[in-house]
Amino acid sequence: MRYVVNLLVLIGIVTLAGCASTGANRQQSGAALGSVNPQLVEVLGDGLIGTITDAQLSSGERKMALEAEYRALEYGTTGDPVKWRNLWSGRSGEVLAAQPYRVGAQDCRPYSHTLTGSGVPSVVRGTACRNPDGSWTPLI
Repeated sequence: MRYVVNLLVLIGIVTLAGCASTGANRQQSGAALGSVNPQLVEVLGDGLIGTITDAQLSSGERKMALEAEYRALEYGTTGDPVKWRNLWSGRSGEVLAAQPYRVGAQDCRPYSHTLTGSGVPSVVRGTACRNPDGSWTPLI
């Protein structure tokens, strides 16, 4: 009986540790951080971060960066940063969306993404336009 109780406690600790490490690796802040439809983020392709040739982001960091770009474009208030950070690697980013403007029937927004890797920030700028399905296409 004691073995079973110890085993259950160990399983609980391992489960909680896994949840804690997942949360620690992923931190985002900014406006309207609700869930993001992955299909809408996929349309961003590599987003602005794809233009940083020495970025060396993991797939998880790439996902956090693209989600931050989407949130800034879709929900961000002009000048309010949407931040992401991988506490494990120390890499982080900040996306700033500017005032939206209209081109014909399409809404577009200039934005910048500052990526900090080895303590040296890289800043890229571009514009994205909103598609009828709610996704954003970068004009790079």
